[in-house]
Amino acid sequence: MRQRAKSGSPYEEQFGFSRAVREGNRIVVAGTGPIEDDGSTTRGDAADQAARCCTLIVRAIEQLGGTAANVVRTRMLLTDSSDQDAVGAVHARFFGEAAPAATMLGVAWLCRPEWKVEIEAEAIVPD
Repeated sequence: MRQRAKSGSPYEEQFGFSRAVREGNRIVVAGTGPIEDDGSTTRGDAADQAARCCTLIVRAIEQLGGTAANVVRTRMLLTDSSDQDAVGAVHARFFGEAAPAATMLGVAWLCRPEWKVEIEAEAIVPD
């Protein structure tokens, strides 16, 4: 049975997607930008924005019965390669215990021009 988690992002309704979807024991979390609960962008540097992305990711996984320890894959999209150490440190803080397979990519742009990072994740919840 498929379960879905919503985060309240204005893009979920506009673009027709869920923050996360659970099918069986697998949870897939969509690309997650630094959006506050009121729809505004998280202020601060790439580390601040990455922390918000990770908070939203963990929240979605927990809504679907998993934990950060269940994360097996992440992808970090950065608009500035000089932010890689800062974003990597945030990633380690949230997911270091799980040590998921991870990819960090440089991209030309994200949905909002002020976004410095977007992160997606996948988790497998034990039976």
